[in-house]
Amino acid sequence: MEMKEKQTGLFDRRGFLRTSSLATLTGLLGTNIVFADRLPRHYLPVAFNIDPMADKNKNLVILNDKPWNVETPAYLLDDEITPAEKMFIRNNGQIPASIDIKNWKLTIKGESVKAVKSYMLADLKSKFKPYTYQLVLECGGNGRAGYFPKTSGNQWTEGGVSCAEWTGVRLKDVLADVGITDSAVYIGYYGQDLHLNGDPNQAVISRGVPIKKALEDETLIAWSMNGKDIPLVHGYPLRLVIGGWPASVSGKWLHTIAVRNKVHDGAKMTGKSYRVPIHPVAPGVDPDESEFKIIESMPVKSVITYPKTGLEIQKTQKLAVRGHAWAGDRTVKRVEVSIDFGETWMPATLREAKNRLAWQHWSADVDFPTQGYYEVWARATDDHDRSQPMVMPAWNPEGYINNSCHRIAVKIL
Repeated sequence: MEMKEKQTGLFDRRGFLRTSSLATLTGLLGTNIVFADRLPRHYLPVAFNIDPMADKNKNLVILNDKPWNVETPAYLLDDEITPAEKMFIRNNGQIPASIDIKNWKLTIKGESVKAVKSYMLADLKSKFKPYTYQLVLECGGNGRAGYFPKTSGNQWTEGGVSCAEWTGVRLKDVLADVGITDSAVYIGYYGQDLHLNGDPNQAVISRGVPIKKALEDETLIAWSMNGKDIPLVHGYPLRLVIGGWPASVSGKWLHTIAVRNKVHDGAKMTGKSYRVPIHPVAPGVDPDESEFKIIESMPVKSVITYPKTGLEIQKTQKLAVRGHAWAGDRTVKRVEVSIDFGETWMPATLREAKNRLAWQHWSADVDFPTQGYYEVWARATDDHDRSQPMVMPAWNPEGYINNSCHRIAVKIL
């Protein structure tokens, strides 16, 4: 029988059960919840947690338009290489109103360069060897909607991630040409985006990474995405692309890189921006900013890209499930799926990454023992044996780096 998709009703998006009884949930679903005895405490089934902003006729979901924060529903991330029209957008200011491509230049400066040096775009393309890598970029706040209690900030679900193919020159080659001193500790970028208040002299965001990360082979000064010019909204004509760390370190509309003799202190590098507590804190607790550390490598994570929540199939059919997995600077060692709320797990087939810092594709064929409501959960484990938490990781007041298991709801007829 042909598979069909059917969306269930829309209820509380928070994902946590408060007052509804199991009998009430079963009645609302119109079928029994298979393995209901294994539901995590206070867990609200995925069927009641569908994003009411999502529209199946649209690729992207707008979380904010001042500035633009737009995510892709997980089921539209099925491409092995993320196309531009399905790539999430995380801006901090206004997109540049105009780009003077003929006069665009990149300047390398800072306390730890031997001399300030600038390159026209044509210089970068002709002077250095180009490289192409598939690189995962994930918003540090991806998954924020899954925290309880709710944290402030844009309520990303799973769609603040992408793996496009980037082409450009290695930052390490450009820095070698400039010449850096032994005092180099960090790099920081500056872009041409405009602050929301319209002040051209106020930086919107200026983040960076330690010099060791900056000198990795895969750290690119890129001018091409998926074989074409980078789209304006994603940083045209030049973008710093650093895979595996929060995408906020991959500066758009790049015009300057500073090589620092200290941890970079640009906009959104201080305070609690892109930081998490050094020590575990109780839900709802917000420590002093001195108790926070900068987010570096992103945690292991996976996403189910097929099917989407709401699929109905006959019991006689196997369900082909697939998706992607990634692990920041690390490699994913295995992916598993569960249909009994994490009580038992079965291995999925996991492919190797195209290159370091690219995501890995996985697939599994799932059988269901009886009719009723099920959830398919996916869990990835990295090469340091770190696995995704099932429902929610340690709470943090800024809502960063939620890498809990992605889940979809399925009804077996």
